[in-house]
Amino acid sequence: MITAVDTTILLDIVAAGAAFGRRSIDALRAATQAGRIVACDVVWAEFSAAYASPATAKEALVAFGLDYDPVGPEAALHAGTAWRRYRAAGGPRTRAIADFLIASHALAQADRLLTRDRGFYRRYFEDLAIIDPSRA
Repeated sequence: MITAVDTTILLDIVAAGAAFGRRSIDALRAATQAGRIVACDVVWAEFSAAYASPATAKEALVAFGLDYDPVGPEAALHAGTAWRRYRAAGGPRTRAIADFLIASHALAQADRLLTRDRGFYRRYFEDLAIIDPSRA
C-alpha cells in the first residue's frame, strides 16, 4: 500500500497547537504501518516554505519517513486537464494548479491520499481514495 501525503498533514504535525495535529500524527503512523509513504515534489516545495532553510525542511521530511516521489509525466498531464476543466466550470484562480498536481500524483502513483482537503479532492478526483484524519 502506497500512501501519498498532502502538505496539510505535515503542517498539522509541525505546527504548535494545530487543531488536527494529534489526528494527523496518528493517521501518518497508520499509513506508515500499512506500507510506503510518499510525498511528491510539490508537497516538498510547499512544506519547505515553512522553514528558514531547505536543509532543515529536508531533515523534517526525512524524519517523517517520506519517500520523495516526483510527479510523473502522465500525472502532470492529468493535472493540467483537470485544472482546465475546473477553470472552465468557473473555478477561481485561488485554487492553484499545485493542488491538482498533488491529487493527480496520488491517483497515478499511489493507492490513496492522506489529506484534510477532502471536499476539493473528492469533487475533482472522484476515483481518488482519500484518508481524512479530521473525520476520524
